[in-house]
Amino acid sequence: MAQTPFYRLPYGARRDLLAQQSHLTVQQLAKIAARQRSADADLIENYLTTYGLPEGVAVNLRVNGQTIAVPMVTEEPSVIAAASNGGRLLTSERGITTKVERREVMGQIVLSHVADRTGVKAWLIAHQDELLKVANEVHPSLIGHGGGARSLRIRCIPPYWMSLDLFIDVGEAMGANLVNTICEAVANYLKEHLTVNVLMSILSNYATHSLVTAEVAVPVDQLATKTIDGTTVAQRICDASDFAEHDPYRAVTHNKGIMNGIDAVVLAMGNDWRAVESGAHAYASRHGSYQSLSRWWLEDTTLHGELTLPLALGYVGGATRVFPLVVINQQIAQITSARELMGVTAAVGLAQNLAALRALVTDGIQHGHMQLQLKSLALSVGATPGEVPAVVG
Repeated sequence: MAQTPFYRLPYGARRDLLAQQSHLTVQQLAKIAARQRSADADLIENYLTTYGLPEGVAVNLRVNGQTIAVPMVTEEPSVIAAASNGGRLLTSERGITTKVERREVMGQIVLSHVADRTGVKAWLIAHQDELLKVANEVHPSLIGHGGGARSLRIRCIPPYWMSLDLFIDVGEAMGANLVNTICEAVANYLKEHLTVNVLMSILSNYATHSLVTAEVAVPVDQLATKTIDGTTVAQRICDASDFAEHDPYRAVTHNKGIMNGIDAVVLAMGNDWRAVESGAHAYASRHGSYQSLSRWWLEDTTLHGELTLPLALGYVGGATRVFPLVVINQQIAQITSARELMGVTAAVGLAQNLAALRALVTDGIQHGHMQLQLKSLALSVGATPGEVPAVVG
């Protein structure tokens, strides 16, 4: 008799099989059982238990003239502290300003081994209105909400590929499944009207039509430390920013600091942090070498900062519907649309970046970082939560 596939086994059988194979103790099984949530069992394959991450709130952030608190999910002790500190440093009447010129998700229909790329391209251009009509007929409700397929682009990619890129306004949704469905419908239309080999139909996470920019101007006096004047700190921040534009080894760590904040907000808001990460790093390489996502420069007595990156975030749909904390987190951050979410997320990234750069060019990153690590270090060596204050004090 064929053995039952693992994914078909009932929960208890899967757990017991893993326990036997991995020699789990009774105490370890108890920990797994304590974190089990029946509601999570339908979200993923081969569910075992729920692995939780802490959620905190970044404060002191002023975005587009509004003071907000932003929920963040992270295991790193210094991330929320840095975002809050960066927000405090960037406090002004407007604070951080953000802008989103458009929010469109791109889908690709990839054609392979195209013998006559010139002819196929000419046909696609001549029939682009029909293709957009086919795309929009897939989800008529999207048109009713002001969205829909906006445009298409044709790219010939050596040696023998073509990519038909559809740009779709997905409204307030994340839009991944929506875009994939639309692309497959257009691909089927192409198969009916052209002799082409459709290799795949899928969205792209390189969301260059969903760029968000966060900007700030801060008086240099706000950057001073106990031992270094604000002008010197600002100039050092600019030097660090310039270095990250020229050295990819530094740029990777520079951008990782930005993504510390962005990923934590994306997680708290039930969005796909993996898609955001991949798109951001691709954008950092758009000029042919890996560079920093942010830029800082000094004008007279004001430090200016700017961060631009792709952030195709959704306000509804996807995981936002299955994690009850997402709606609460949206309310805490006073977010009511996808564009607002994009702006707030980018603002946190910019605040995070400033806090990290200021620490690096003054006291060094370890001074504050290790202070915040002490609590987790104490827990890791066996201190109970009640003993932590005495241990780190």
